[in-house]
Amino acid sequence: MSDQETNELDLTSLMLLSFSTLINELHDRLSELGYGDIRPAHGFLFKRIIPNGATGIELAEHLGITKQAVSKMVEYLESSGYVMRQASPTDKRGKMIVLTERGWSVMRAKEEILVEIEQRWIQNIGAERMQMLRDDLTKLVYEANEDKLLSRLRPVW
Repeated sequence: MSDQETNELDLTSLMLLSFSTLINELHDRLSELGYGDIRPAHGFLFKRIIPNGATGIELAEHLGITKQAVSKMVEYLESSGYVMRQASPTDKRGKMIVLTERGWSVMRAKEEILVEIEQRWIQNIGAERMQMLRDDLTKLVYEANEDKLLSRLRPVW
């Protein structure tokens, strides 16, 4: 990509491309470690069930998809060994979806990989500029989302 093409990208495109670049590298690396069956949407589900689990209804609300879609996703992740269903401590008929050891393992691997990617980005643009970028994005995101920030941390379908 030429300097002219780079300068012509609008902010939305740059943010999307930086996110896509990071997610693609993360999933390539996870695949190399034996987690090739994990998809980006699964990470949003994992984030919601950490640390103590969540119900299917809670996951559907969080992800903005139907209970049936969540059920299919959970079935896939359960058959792959990442999650399991267990009895709800508060509802005798309800089930909680929780991470298995394999689920926790992929989450640890994800964190290590993200730290490595961020360190490489810091080497590229410098620690001070990376901190400025982080501070500026944090300020913009918190101002735009007020108290709804965590509820907005989900995929855009």
